[in-house]
Amino acid sequence: MNKMIVANLAYRPLRSLISIIAVAVEVTLILLIVGLATGMLNDSKERQKGTGADVIVRPPGSSAIIGLTGAPVSIKVADILRKQSHVVAVSPVIAQLISGGSLEFIYGIDLQSFEGVAGGFHCLEGGPFQGPDDMLVDDYFASANKVSVGKTVEVLNHEFRVAGIVEHGKGARRFIPLKTMQELIGAEGKASIFYVKLDDPNNADVVAQQIKQIPGMQSYNVMSMQELVSQMTPERLPGLSTFIKVVVGIAVVIGFIVIFQSMYTAVMERTREIGILKSLGASKLYIVRVILRETLLLAVAGIIVGMVVSFAAQPLLHYKFPTLPVEITKGWLIRATIIAVIGAMMGAIYPAYKAAQKDPIDALAYE
Repeated sequence: MNKMIVANLAYRPLRSLISIIAVAVEVTLILLIVGLATGMLNDSKERQKGTGADVIVRPPGSSAIIGLTGAPVSIKVADILRKQSHVVAVSPVIAQLISGGSLEFIYGIDLQSFEGVAGGFHCLEGGPFQGPDDMLVDDYFASANKVSVGKTVEVLNHEFRVAGIVEHGKGARRFIPLKTMQELIGAEGKASIFYVKLDDPNNADVVAQQIKQIPGMQSYNVMSMQELVSQMTPERLPGLSTFIKVVVGIAVVIGFIVIFQSMYTAVMERTREIGILKSLGASKLYIVRVILRETLLLAVAGIIVGMVVSFAAQPLLHYKFPTLPVEITKGWLIRATIIAVIGAMMGAIYPAYKAAQKDPIDALAYE
């Protein structure tokens, strides 16, 4: 049976190739798009951990995910936090969402206090802020946007000079002086996030409860970095889980339609061959198994091609778009394989049933 199946596929190479490509597109679509969403989320996690903070303090009503635009609370909150036990350093930050080529958070920071929490920037080129109109960018942003030290970059309708290019991984990809950010958004003396460094990360939960007991801060959003990172999942991000389901659904439809069309046409073209098999004693189950095995072989070949293309595209995408990481995980490799096989089999069920129901006499008389 296996030899016959391979011979059938080889006899119609173009149709077989189209089916393999369709399954490969299905797998590639799942792995790259879901990998992009997963990669961006995990990159955000790593950059938050890279701030070095053990506790995050945000205004009342802010979401569980770092995503607050504006500066609604006084910067003096930092002075209150510094007085708490186990607190080593506190850095007030304004996280401002901007849209250009893509959505991005820019941090307004007090360089000295931010480095006290994060452990200092590692400058690859240039150096720290020299004035209120200076900006620091990370190496990924610089590579993606062809930015060099001394170049002028416009943000919030204001021109900044790139003072330094720093190693990525400390919260945002671009940083400007806190006072400048406050002036640009009309929030003098205010901040949106307070990063808190402790003497021991194990004290994070204790300090978080301690902060919530401070008069006037009971409703503040206070959590440990570990808790924050654990909440940064596709299910917690509005729309991301739905987006992934839509992508998977589209991929399944692509595989289903192409496999259905390919196998249905193959059954119609093999009417006489099926009649010969049935006249030689082949059962309905045997005919169904032939069609389904052909489909499985096409699906496996398409899955392999799709995975190869996805892994080959991963470094190319990183080179072209350094700020958009693609992360292909083992879990999604398994899911993509299962989804592709199920989609292909669903597309082959009716053609297989149609082939099994053919009358051998009519099939032999078919021209």
